[in-house]
Formats: sequence, C-alpha cells, structure tokens
Amino acid sequence: MILVTGASGALGRLVFQGLSSLGGPEVVAGTRGGDGTTARRIDFDDPASLGKGFAGVDVLVMISAGYAEDDVVLARHGAVADAAAEAGVRHVIYTSLAGSGERTTLALPHRWTENRLLQGPFATTVLRNGLYAELLGGLSAAGAGAAARSGVFSAALGTGRMAVVARADLADVTVRVAAEADRALAAGARSPHAGRTYELEGGTALGGDDIAGLLAERYGRTVTYRPAPLSEARAALTDQGYEAYQVTHTLSLLSNAGAGFLESRTSDLPGLLGAPPRPVHDLVTKAAAG
Repeated sequence: MILVTGASGALGRLVFQGLSSLGGPEVVAGTRGGDGTTARRIDFDDPASLGKGFAGVDVLVMISAGYAEDDVVLARHGAVADAAAEAGVRHVIYTSLAGSGERTTLALPHRWTENRLLQGPFATTVLRNGLYAELLGGLSAAGAGAAARSGVFSAALGTGRMAVVARADLADVTVRVAAEADRALAAGARSPHAGRTYELEGGTALGGDDIAGLLAERYGRTVTYRPAPLSEARAALTDQGYEAYQVTHTLSLLSNAGAGFLESRTSDLPGLLGAPPRPVHDLVTKAAAG
C-alpha cells in the first residue's frame, strides 16, 4: 500500500491522482481532516493520529509540511519519522528542496528531515524538488499588476535568475518513484530508488527582464524591468499581512535569486521523467498576471 500525505495540497493531489490512475498499487490519501473513508487522517501536528494512519502502509510519500516556523516543522517531521518506524513502513519518499536552495532559509528543515529519515529502519528516497514555476509567478504578481498599468515591472530579483520547474513534472517523478518502490517490495526486492537522493532542478532560469518580456507578450505592450530593493519587498510583504516566517523565507529566496545562487547546477529530472520537462513560461505568466 502507498500512502500520500498532504493529498489535499497542490503537489500531493497531483501525486495521489497520478498513482491512482495507474490502476495497480493500492493508494490511500492522507489529509489533516481525513474522514477515514475517502482519506485517512494524517495530521502532522497530532502525532497520535499518525500511528493509526500509517497502519499497513508499505510506501509513504511524505510531502513536506513547511508552512510554519522551523521548530514546528522539525517537530512535525520528527513525529512522522517516529510513527513510520513504529508502523513498519518499509520505504519513505520525501519531497525536499533542491541543492540550489542550500543558502536559503528554507533549506534547514529540509536537510534536518533528510538526516532524520536516514536514521530510520526504512529505506529512504529524497526528492530534492526545484522551485515551482508557479512560485516565481506568485512572487511577481504584485509587480505584474502594476506593469499592466504603467509598463514597468518591479521586483526584488536584482539581476539574477531563478531556475524553476513545473509542479506537474515533480509530481510525475514522485509517482514513478513511489510506484516502482511499491512494485519492488511486492516482489520481495529492494527498490532501485532506495538510498537515493535526486536533484530535480528546473532547466529554465528566469529573471526580471525575462518576466518583463513575458508580461509584454501577455499585455500587448512594452514592459521594462525595474529592480526593487529588498527593503521595498519587505515592507510590501508586511503590509499584505504575511506571517513573520513567510516574510523571512520570501526575502531569502529573493536575495538568493539576486545573488545568482538559484540557477540550477545539475538535474536528474529529465532522466526520471523520461521526456523533456514541461515548458514553464506560461506557468510563470499565468501565476503572475492571473
């Protein structure tokens, strides 16, 4: 049996749907509010729910739960590792962060979780996911709205670029790895993905000038890029009511992009997809301009 945590979220839903469409392995959804019928209750903030939720699970697809302060995320992920070990889960697949994000504030809980899982009695596969194209579009949304009116796209990306990937591609890789792990266990064999860490960086890097060009096509007008200072981005995020940790993580991404650290170095994505990665330009534009 395969269980997918966070199955009501954007990535988890795609993974669950992809596995379910294969028609082979038994696939179960795990959600915070699971009703026990259509989904099991898997609440990372309620460790007592995890033992029952993981019962009978062979392959656990652990979608990271990073929407909180680091200490909360570490407690959540530690509880999952403990419960998976107690329940006899045989293989855990964890969605982590790509190597290009190593200098960001997002990296710490991911690397801690990778190490924590490697200490468990189960096999582990780490999928170091690249940054979503949809994320870059979201970071550009405020500037895109202004660009439609003024012809100037402003964002705190400096002169750097960010390598991005389609969320659907990451889901497809997760589906393949989970299905092959389950198939191997059913045959009494070890998964070829056991003990592996895959870098799933996007192959396309976009910066402020690139996004301005995409918006120009979208709006049918000339759009120029104006690099904004990080202080301006901080003030805007605070005014919009972002939580403190969200402001910290967002500024860290922007700062790393501006410094040129978020371009991909190497990627296992094409090989695991078995096909060219999906184009990302339209995904960025849609998320930015709506």
